Amino acid sequence: MPLLTPASAIEFHAALAPRYAPILTPEAIDFLTTLHREFNPRRRELLAARVTRQATLDAGTLPNFLPETANIRAASWQVAPLPADLRDRRVEITGPVDRKMIINALNSGARVFMADFEDSTTPTWENLLDGQLNLRDAVRRTITFSDPTTNKQYALIDNPAVLFVRARGWHLEERHVLVSPEPGLAGEPMSGSLFDFGLYLFHNAHELLARGSGPYFYLPKLESHLEARLWNDVFVRAQQLLNLPQGSIRATVLIETILATFEMDEILYELRNHSAGLNCGRWDYIFSFIKKFSANETLLFPDRSQITMTSPFMRAYSRLTIKTCHHRNAPAIGGMSAFIPIKSDPVANDAAIAQVRADKEREATDGHDGTWVAHPGLVPVALEVFDRIMPRPNQIAKQLPDFTATPAELLAIPTGTITYSGLKHNIAVGLGYLEAWMRGTGCVPLFNLMEDAATAEISRAQLWQWVHHHAVLQDEEHAGQPVTAELCNQLLDAEVARTIENAPPERVVAYRLAATLIRNLIDAPAFESFLTLPAYTTILKEEAFNA
Repeated sequence: MPLLTPASAIEFHAALAPRYAPILTPEAIDFLTTLHREFNPRRRELLAARVTRQATLDAGTLPNFLPETANIRAASWQVAPLPADLRDRRVEITGPVDRKMIINALNSGARVFMADFEDSTTPTWENLLDGQLNLRDAVRRTITFSDPTTNKQYALIDNPAVLFVRARGWHLEERHVLVSPEPGLAGEPMSGSLFDFGLYLFHNAHELLARGSGPYFYLPKLESHLEARLWNDVFVRAQQLLNLPQGSIRATVLIETILATFEMDEILYELRNHSAGLNCGRWDYIFSFIKKFSANETLLFPDRSQITMTSPFMRAYSRLTIKTCHHRNAPAIGGMSAFIPIKSDPVANDAAIAQVRADKEREATDGHDGTWVAHPGLVPVALEVFDRIMPRPNQIAKQLPDFTATPAELLAIPTGTITYSGLKHNIAVGLGYLEAWMRGTGCVPLFNLMEDAATAEISRAQLWQWVHHHAVLQDEEHAGQPVTAELCNQLLDAEVARTIENAPPERVVAYRLAATLIRNLIDAPAFESFLTLPAYTTILKEEAFNA
């Protein structure tokens, strides 16, 4: 596939994809180019700082609250007052940026829909640009969809959910776009964060403000307040370039890395004029814990199913998020329930609903101001809980003055067992998710749970950890059996054989690509920071091969 550059943008989309002409305008490309040239050097410096910090963790240094920012934690400041449409966020739904999903999510009865360019969207060129077109139409309330398989027509209701957009994290590039650092130099891949953020803001900010809302974002994978500062500076500059009032942009930061937990006050402070609070990104948080201490051979997590929000380290992190946010007059949004309705099994469905209800009751009782669900069918369940426990628009007035979270509590390794069924499940989830990802689908229901990149990351991280740190199985039938790369390969071969037996050719190819990627991730001597990095390289090769 040809690469898009600012100089050739019009020729590219006019020749190969005319439907993208309203998105890839010369003015939009100029805006993106300006953002990239001004801020990409700092982005690269911060990514280098991640590597340096990882080296200190590998050497045995444990994270702690920063002594150099103690004055920020001690000072009595607050974030800017919330816009009217962000004061009640009791239930939020998330999902990819495909057209039908956007309509169903906005119509679901949730207060917020987070359209996701990150963990639930495979970053193919078509997915990204179609997503931008879909969101442009959603903002203007003109989005419709005709399902060719059912002839069902979809359109927005009169009062849809408030729209947020999650751009990709700082670590991801948009390799379909090359930008020269300055005129005359060779181009470099654009920041995926700036691409997603910039296109959406450029085309929709003024329209959103005219409709009484605003350009609202979720910011993923932050590891430090300096990374939040970079986002804030991007916001300030983007508002200047587009003649938007300062503070128009609002952003909720996902606390989904173990390092960000120790800098929540500082992250809110850096974004205080653009803040819309914090969110507990629970699945990425578990993955981050494993990743950041991947060099520690004594740290072994039990089966993924045994790590819940009642695990002491997760409970401490959740309550610390609430305390920090409410102290700064910011909302604290709870985490994602990965359960989905199980229409084929009423008993299993009732059990899943009961688990969702218990999860949301814990969050609402603790003081969260809202929560996430992955399926429209679970919106009424979560709404009932928050309507009952949280009669006001939010619980920001609920402080937790007697609660403290020590580093030891935040870093407590969860207890449990490593089992053969847990090993097989990780293999099956990793394969099933990556197979869908290779076909362009970034979230997929597997084993009655909605899996996205964050949950798949846990599965492949555990496989690497168990193999490289010499874990042994602890269930009765397989007690004492070591978890080895050979055993993982045997299970993977069996799962591939089972899944491709009656699969169409395109899925057979995707399964084999996924299996190769999983093997490489398990065998890697050093832990790969994100599975989406090698996976992105793979789909780019497939795009080039099929072009």
